[in-house]
Amino acid sequence: MKIRQLVVREIFQRNNQLISSLIAVSLGIAVIVGIKNISLFSEKAVASELDSLGANILILPKSASVQDYYSADFQNSEIPEEYVNVLTNSDLKGIDNLSPKLSMPVEIKGRKAILTGILPRNEFKSKAMWQGALGIFSKPEGCGTVVPIPGLTDSKKTIVRKRVIDDLGTNALLVGADVAPGLKISEGDSLTLLGNTFKVEAILPETGTVDDSRLFTHLHTVQKIAGKDSLIHVIEIVGCCSAISGGLIEKINKLLPDAKVVTITQIVQTQLNTNTMMTKLSSILLTIILIVGGASIANFMFANVYERRREIGIFMAMGAGSAWIAEIFLLKAALVGLTGGILGYFTGTILAVILGPKIAGIPVLPIPLYALYSILISVVLSLLASIIPAVKATRVDPVVIMQEE
Repeated sequence: MKIRQLVVREIFQRNNQLISSLIAVSLGIAVIVGIKNISLFSEKAVASELDSLGANILILPKSASVQDYYSADFQNSEIPEEYVNVLTNSDLKGIDNLSPKLSMPVEIKGRKAILTGILPRNEFKSKAMWQGALGIFSKPEGCGTVVPIPGLTDSKKTIVRKRVIDDLGTNALLVGADVAPGLKISEGDSLTLLGNTFKVEAILPETGTVDDSRLFTHLHTVQKIAGKDSLIHVIEIVGCCSAISGGLIEKINKLLPDAKVVTITQIVQTQLNTNTMMTKLSSILLTIILIVGGASIANFMFANVYERRREIGIFMAMGAGSAWIAEIFLLKAALVGLTGGILGYFTGTILAVILGPKIAGIPVLPIPLYALYSILISVVLSLLASIIPAVKATRVDPVVIMQEE
């Protein structure tokens, strides 16, 4: 009889303690897979929402403040548009999005408003020196990338923004959600501002930010109107929060010493706190699983060695070596780990898919890669917990065992 057949037959014959150990391992893996699944999609949902809210890093003139940014009152404090070139050609990691802006007060239909110039995505693509940078409201692949999440990112807000920001004409106008109702502006209307005629391309969806109360057009159009060629008031950056905590701000400060670099703390901290909480919770649960699951498997293997000591003695008396004896128990442990990892992955994934929308309010999808991690962790845990019992089995003295009643 081959060793594999012997192990499989023995598992089915003595399965009481085996079942309890298998349940412990499977539940442990299921919990960690479920938490990891939900936390991953939760982080993506938070990142997606933060992306729609706007920047979390601001590059301002030295004399300007964050209050100046919100009120668009920079009082002739500008920074060179060349700073965008400096940033996009640097090797800084974690800058997911750049948006240079120039703002100026205007009056429309007897009401005061702020006209802000922005660069659409196609403007970045048209400049060789800016290759790799993207226009506002869009993220490249990389740190903090927001990937499509069914039910979340396929919203009207995302579709509208991508439609109008990818290609913005020099006389196209985007109107903030708070401005349009008060001025009774609709898509397709023509407006005259400071002697220039603009066509309203879209009414932007509400974001809850300062953008809701502004009008947007092409940056170069605003520069021409304001007589500030190649100057901007601010560069908004959507930065990867982990990179921010890792010193991104300090690196930008060194790169642009004549500018002021600040973070919008609340937005950054929200994602950092969420990500940190989920990471810590996963680590704690993983530690508990390693302890409880390892102890359960070790206890099962010790009991198995004790129950089979006469069989072990007989095998050794018939010429079986220590390596062969140890292989029996380690192979059994590997099978337990493999089964536990597979059951745990499917159980955890099913729970995450069902509970994700109820607990976190987000859709959760299976992650096949976690199956590999589950099996790897479970098998390694089982083997480590079985080393000492396997060594103990190899030290059984067949002469002593035969003398026992």
